[in-house]
Amino acid sequence: MLSILWTILIGFVIGLVARAIKPGNDKLSLLWTMLLGVGGSLLAKYVGQSLGWYAEGEPAGFIASVVFAIVLLVVYVAVRKKK
Repeated sequence: MLSILWTILIGFVIGLVARAIKPGNDKLSLLWTMLLGVGGSLLAKYVGQSLGWYAEGEPAGFIASVVFAIVLLVVYVAVRKKK
């Protein structure tokens, strides 16, 4: 149970950092910000570790999580603008 809460907390922080780095006004709720960060973290974990970019627990994982969260945010904004 504690690991799920920790994942949500870290995902929220990663989502906030991604939204702060990406320019523009991204109108996301707290829930979407958390999901953005968790999604970026999951992508970074599976892609980065499977390609051998870094091992679990290295600081590069946090950086990769933010980068993947920014990519997800850009995709989200592009899809939302098409509607």
